[in-house]
Amino acid sequence: MATMEMAEAGIGRKRDRDRGQTAIEFVGVTPLIILLLIALWQCALIGYTFSLAGNAADVAARAGNGSQWNPDAACEQAANKDLPDAWQTDDIDCNSGNEPGLYRVKVHLAVPVLVPGVLDWGPTITGEAASAKEG
Repeated sequence: MATMEMAEAGIGRKRDRDRGQTAIEFVGVTPLIILLLIALWQCALIGYTFSLAGNAADVAARAGNGSQWNPDAACEQAANKDLPDAWQTDDIDCNSGNEPGLYRVKVHLAVPVLVPGVLDWGPTITGEAASAKEG
């Protein structure tokens, strides 16, 4: 009976020595988890910028093609109409292709860094669209 009590006491002391190990491992892995979350958020912003650029170009192409008076002004206004404030741009090429039968638009949007509207990253995303001229 005495040996069993001594064995249980030894196991208890061994558990006491490992008590802080989980906290140390958590503190060591936390920066990696935070970096992974930041990278995923930045990837989400890049994807959202792709989506916004494509949609803005599509809307601008339809507006520019359908306008009888000053189609380039209608194109630029339509491109920025639905964009959030952080993605507003002046870098819009209306009727960029000068192809007969098509009204082409290119919209260039800067990729924000972590917080939209605070800091823009160097690369830009280009959305392109075309609308067939009628008439």
